Amino acid sequence: MNIGIIVYSQTGNTLSVAKKLEERLSAAGHSVNLEQVTVAGGRKSGDRDFQLEALPDVGRYDAIVFGAAVEAFSLSPVMTRYLKQVGSLQGKKVACLVTQFFPYPWMGGNRAIRQMRKLCEAKGATVLGSGVVNWAKSRREKTTTRASDRLSGLFKP
Repeated sequence: MNIGIIVYSQTGNTLSVAKKLEERLSAAGHSVNLEQVTVAGGRKSGDRDFQLEALPDVGRYDAIVFGAAVEAFSLSPVMTRYLKQVGSLQGKKVACLVTQFFPYPWMGGNRAIRQMRKLCEAKGATVLGSGVVNWAKSRREKTTTRASDRLSGLFKP
């Protein structure tokens, strides 16, 4: 299966999780491409005045994993804007991934996943599942592994 992993990662945390997922999916026999959504001129956390620079094209993928961080208990505004601007996701299998600092998914992660799911389904996607990674040191490895296992298991070669 041709899978795109499309992430917005301001600090590199979400990108590092996406790279681990890319390794898992590639090892399972998928063709995987990791792409980043970028902001022109950079962006400070909380800034709502920005322009998207790189808009990865979803058309060439059979399945897509969208990933971003939780910001202020919600989906990153950068990923929100990207998903509103992206073309149709009709017929695409999608998984959602978010990273957050707080220790429990109910502290923003679940809400961000619901927001991402709603945006994807509005574009015609079939959302297969999701994962929340906690970035606190004591939970980082465990939640990264759990999310990678869950998400990689959603896509059958």
